[in-house]
Amino acid sequence: MPVYVDNAKHPFGRMLMCHLWADTDAELLAMAARIGVNRKWIQGHPTLSFGRHRNASWVHFDICQSKRAIAVNCGAIETDRYGPLEHEAKADIASGIPARVARGRKRLERIAGARMIGHG
Repeated sequence: MPVYVDNAKHPFGRMLMCHLWADTDAELLAMAARIGVNRKWIQGHPTLSFGRHRNASWVHFDICQSKRAIAVNCGAIETDRYGPLEHEAKADIASGIPARVARGRKRLERIAGARMIGHG
């Protein structure tokens, strides 16, 4: 099950949050259920998201660090802070749509450059 978690630590109240996403909605929702995250907290989904969560640029959950540890123990793949951008870039390339392919390739180049200079 290709589900991913990044190493972000964004403050939210007294918690530090990171991102959980997957290649498919089914995989993402299955992992959320497995680690005890209510599906109502999904962000960026056109039909499952509510209010401000609908406006996220990609489908994911923000999860706390304790849920991250559980997700990793359940097989989630750990990424750096560029993981979500890399995932979206690869989806653009896989679309086959020339403008999206070009955008995806350009993003991957920028990500690779940022990782090389140590911003990962």
